[in-house]
Amino acid sequence: MRYMIILSVADLIVKSNIANSQLFSSYLTSMLSKQHSGRRLFTVALTLSAGALTISRFRISSTADQIRKILFRSQFIEFDQLIEFGMAIKVGIVVVLLAVASICEAVAIFHPISESHLSAALELFSPVAGSFSSLEEAYEALRTFEVLGIEKKPDIKDDTCNSVVDTLSSMSSNSRDLYHALQVNGLLKCKTSKDALTGITSRLKDAVKDATSLLDYYHSIGGLLLIKDQSSEVDVLLKNADGILRSIKALSQSDGRWRYSANNPESSTYAAGLAFETLSGVIQLAASTIDENLIGTLKKDIVKLFDSIEKYDDGSYYFDDKHIDSSGHQGPLSATAAVVRGLTTFASTSESLNIPEDKILGLARFFLGIGVPGNSKDLYYQIDSLSHLENNRVSVPLILSIPATVLSLTSKDKFKVKVNTVLGSIAPPLSVKLMQVFSSGSKDGSVLKQELHFDPKEAIHMLDALPEGVDIGEYVFAFEIVLSDPEHKRKFATGGRTKVPVHVTGVVKVDDAKVAVLEGDIVESEKKLDLPGKNDLALSANHLQKLHLSFLLTTPFGKPFKPHQALLKLRHETGVEHIFVVENSGRHFETTLDFLGLVDKFFYLSGQYDIELTVGDAVMENSFLQPLGSIELDLPKAPEKATQPPPQAVNPYLRYGPKAEIAHIFRAPEKRPPQEVSFAFLGLVLVPFLAFLVGLLRLGVNLKNFPTSTIPAAFAILFHSGIAAVLLLYVLFWLKLDLFTTLKTLGLIGIFLMFVGHRTLSHLASASAKLKSA
Repeated sequence: MRYMIILSVADLIVKSNIANSQLFSSYLTSMLSKQHSGRRLFTVALTLSAGALTISRFRISSTADQIRKILFRSQFIEFDQLIEFGMAIKVGIVVVLLAVASICEAVAIFHPISESHLSAALELFSPVAGSFSSLEEAYEALRTFEVLGIEKKPDIKDDTCNSVVDTLSSMSSNSRDLYHALQVNGLLKCKTSKDALTGITSRLKDAVKDATSLLDYYHSIGGLLLIKDQSSEVDVLLKNADGILRSIKALSQSDGRWRYSANNPESSTYAAGLAFETLSGVIQLAASTIDENLIGTLKKDIVKLFDSIEKYDDGSYYFDDKHIDSSGHQGPLSATAAVVRGLTTFASTSESLNIPEDKILGLARFFLGIGVPGNSKDLYYQIDSLSHLENNRVSVPLILSIPATVLSLTSKDKFKVKVNTVLGSIAPPLSVKLMQVFSSGSKDGSVLKQELHFDPKEAIHMLDALPEGVDIGEYVFAFEIVLSDPEHKRKFATGGRTKVPVHVTGVVKVDDAKVAVLEGDIVESEKKLDLPGKNDLALSANHLQKLHLSFLLTTPFGKPFKPHQALLKLRHETGVEHIFVVENSGRHFETTLDFLGLVDKFFYLSGQYDIELTVGDAVMENSFLQPLGSIELDLPKAPEKATQPPPQAVNPYLRYGPKAEIAHIFRAPEKRPPQEVSFAFLGLVLVPFLAFLVGLLRLGVNLKNFPTSTIPAAFAILFHSGIAAVLLLYVLFWLKLDLFTTLKTLGLIGIFLMFVGHRTLSHLASASAKLKSA
């Protein structure tokens, strides 16, 4: 709902000059770079303006994720501004969203289902490997595709039908599984035999008899009702329908809510919706007539439930659910969807329900106000509920929508109104009347009762000319739908008067624009300005003189016009800026800068100041940011304790851009010894090894004691191989391995050596003992 409110602001800027957004973004940037405490309040105001114009620069869609993308794709927010002033812009945007929502939510605009919902359905309901994760999800996808009329949908019939047949034929499937399988079967028309449906019917009837909770009744009775729709040859009628109704009715509460079971004291609005849908199924499956007094009591329960309905200021009605169970919290969307489904299905079995049409229309507005949901479950709730509202016996809501809420006096736009059902179907014969027009901020509006012209080719009601007295500005138009056929008043809900925000834009005329240098009250020099246009002033003044600027703004109908922003900026050649508000005095806008009182604010900086004038408004098509020229100021010398100019903001490109390349200089290598010394040291290292070989020869080392048996010989070979592996590991450690890798490998080889070495030494000890005993 909140996102749809922004449409009026977005449409307004789309038809206005791009300068609207550019000029305020520019001033926001300049103001946020300052640290003057005296301007902080004004900075906040500029932040809000820039935030509003940032949002308004593009036509906002209805999802939060799309709004974030649009805000950061805005062409006039440069990267350096985002870096330096992004937080201020974000704060402004948030505050503006809240402010606009709080002010305008009473005149929100609702639109029927659009092409965006079709695209979202195909994107959110995307099967994986040709099937959905569950039959429940498959049904939600197929149901959404069916209501939206999507023809090019994913081909999931084969895999899904296989899953349906397996579920229906499995004896381990509970009533919930059977219910979802039958839902899918009703849409895909899978091949199921009469015998299979007969067996399932028997199981579901047994489930009804053994039901202990509302969900048990809901799934089993819902399954029987689905079988009734899919096959007329299977007997699904309930003989004890009256008793089943009373068992379900026992779960109701005095406030219209229902419990999930007799053992659960918590009541739920979502459960109430399931209960009414279940009760309507029992009535349809009843083999005999139901007690009318019991049905009358159930109708009263529905009326009680609607006493707890909640309302937004824009006329949207919804149900909230405070119940939390094992499945988690049921939010307003799921709770309202359950009630709508239960209400419409129960109404199909009852002659009349005393539900006010404004609440039925309010429920439709609630679902339409969501826009395009961001997940598949919410989209299913929205589309399924709107489908039930489209085809209900209580009251079919009609939605009055505005294709464009911005009218340009320059292009002579015609105001257009469309009336459709919630799914966009053509409305019955009717007329639309413009009853009242309220100007911005006014509670009293002129009474018109002007009927709009109907174009049957485009099915649009048009206002050929704007009402008398409507000039550029913001208005609220109040419309009323009048049905041509009196019989349709019982079938359709129009909701009385519908208020919509309308923005009328046009070109504002700038007259009598001039700037003057004053000496007291005497005009020293005066220049006329061409606004908007090219100006090149070259003024000069000292601290005893004043600068006076004035101009007159009028609307296309000659009325005085007061823009949202009228600013005069002086920028010193050092980059120090000063911004002043051009005040409205009667019919003129004027400001006088007394340099004697501003010398401290100007930091006693003499020299050239560039002059810029900004005039902008959301309904002003020729908003402008206009350089006027320059003025040479001769100010006195600054005293010792004078305030120093603030440090200028560092260019973000310089702060966050690429840094200068650092050329690292390595330390010069230390001087090495001569090559002869290195070889001599190598020879000394090899001397112990040569001595070891000579010792082996002197000792007469031989392989006479090497085992000759197969197993002992194998262990001996492995033992010597392990020793060789250790020596090789030492070499690898010297060449490339690190200490940790070497220690881990050495540990593994050591364990291997302990095992094979123990076997080898045991064999040698045994052989030595045998020789001694012999």
